[in-house]
Amino acid sequence: MMSNALHALSQQEQLNFLLTNRIPRRALTRFMGWYSRIENPLLTRLSLAVWKAFADLDLREAEQQTFSSLQACFTRRLKAGARIIDARKDIVISPCDAIVGECGDIDGSSVFQAKGFPYEISDLIPDAKLAAQFRNGRYITLRLKSSMYHRFHAPVDCTVEEIDYLSGDTWNVNPIALKRIEKLYCRNERAVVRMTQLSTTGSLCMVPVAAILVASMKFHCLPETLNLQYQGSNRIRCRARYAKGDEMGYFEHGSTIILFATRNYSLSNGITSGAMVRMGSALMLDCTAQSAIQSTPNSTLSNAFN
Repeated sequence: MMSNALHALSQQEQLNFLLTNRIPRRALTRFMGWYSRIENPLLTRLSLAVWKAFADLDLREAEQQTFSSLQACFTRRLKAGARIIDARKDIVISPCDAIVGECGDIDGSSVFQAKGFPYEISDLIPDAKLAAQFRNGRYITLRLKSSMYHRFHAPVDCTVEEIDYLSGDTWNVNPIALKRIEKLYCRNERAVVRMTQLSTTGSLCMVPVAAILVASMKFHCLPETLNLQYQGSNRIRCRARYAKGDEMGYFEHGSTIILFATRNYSLSNGITSGAMVRMGSALMLDCTAQSAIQSTPNSTLSNAFN
């Protein structure tokens, strides 16, 4: 009864907005970053109990059931086999568990964070040449709730040779804030991940956006965690190769990933705003690859399977 009452209270739009945004966001985020790393079994159990009172935290798929700190729970791994990777070559998979936000066609260079709240890709991705690749392409916004699995994975077979880090604010990225704060994603802490695909046409770019409380992103290909304390270069060179579904890194709290694709991609069936997706499930379809398969003579297809 108490849990339901607290959950209902947290959904009150005005109160939710005030509690999560009209506060010293960066200071609270730094504090939570410190607090979440405290290794104390009693404190961790108490913190998880409070968290469960406000969110639908379900740990049944977690690799372990007890945690040394709140951060260890935020960044938990899943049991082997908990997610199935769609191995079809023409499919782009979801890099994370998420709720689909705004998605669809890119109108020139304009996309939406919420109805009536557009932003330019160039405001999110400062590299003009990279941003221009996605003109009239496709995009999908993936929102990770705080209670969800926080690790993100390669959506295709790819290499990553550069990550651009943009320090910024720590606005909450929930739907309430997205309907009130213009260009919110473009204001927040974020990283631009350039992906060179290995087995298909077109281009993809993934933009993880951090948010309030623990605005921190860890990429396994980088030695340092990207957060409010990071003091290094904004354009970070690296060299990493990923097979589709390989783990790339994790958020230390719920946040958002925006995936941009060139116009040869279309959204997979069932991908609409509000849909729930799991890491590994079909997100986009490479129509160029699909057309090539359909135009292949039957005799060639027969030989391919013999």
